[in-house]
Amino acid sequence: MIIKELPLDERPRERLMEQGAAALSPAELLAILIGSGNTEETAVQLMQRLMADCGGSLKTLSRLSLNDLTRHYKGLGPAKAVSIMAACELGRRRLMETETEKQYIKSSTDIYHIMYPRMRDLAHEESYALYLRADNSVEGQPFLISKGGIAGTQVDVRLIIREALIRQTPTLVLTHNHPSGSLRPSREDDQLTDRLQRACQLMNLKLLDHLIVTDGNYYSYKEQGKL
Repeated sequence: MIIKELPLDERPRERLMEQGAAALSPAELLAILIGSGNTEETAVQLMQRLMADCGGSLKTLSRLSLNDLTRHYKGLGPAKAVSIMAACELGRRRLMETETEKQYIKSSTDIYHIMYPRMRDLAHEESYALYLRADNSVEGQPFLISKGGIAGTQVDVRLIIREALIRQTPTLVLTHNHPSGSLRPSREDDQLTDRLQRACQLMNLKLLDHLIVTDGNYYSYKEQGKL
């Protein structure tokens, strides 16, 4: 049975128009995106199977690659898979949007709340710097320093310092995520923190904190007495 053969009150598009998007399940919303299923399953059934394989988690879905989607699900070609990936990315970017009013850093938790939406659900490591004015308000958007693999990423201290001089900010914060979920700093993390702190001292800048971000938690060098 194809979607057009379903009763009107069971068709995702019609239900959305009549009841609103909130009334639909994730599988039904995804079915609207892909439009059709395969010879054995409707779009809804195919997406129900996909979501079941993800344990019902949109976070898990967002981590699937193009290859994961197209190899294991009949009826999901590159075009449909890209639509799903685009929707997941839009959801992530929506969480990254912030209010236009100033954001102030008063604690490591404030840093975490700013950076977590940007780093959540990433399957690779990314490093960012936050730059703070004299009143500890955030200057501009977080500065992407590098992207890496699952295990790590290369960070150039010179880029971090250069951006602070361009923005004319006296204070900065280094952040990066651990896709593994581990909160333990690596030896490389410790070495990077030490190099950056020494570089900041030479340039009369202050390294306020280095935060390791995971899903739902963080590790703060400042809170641990390492800065």
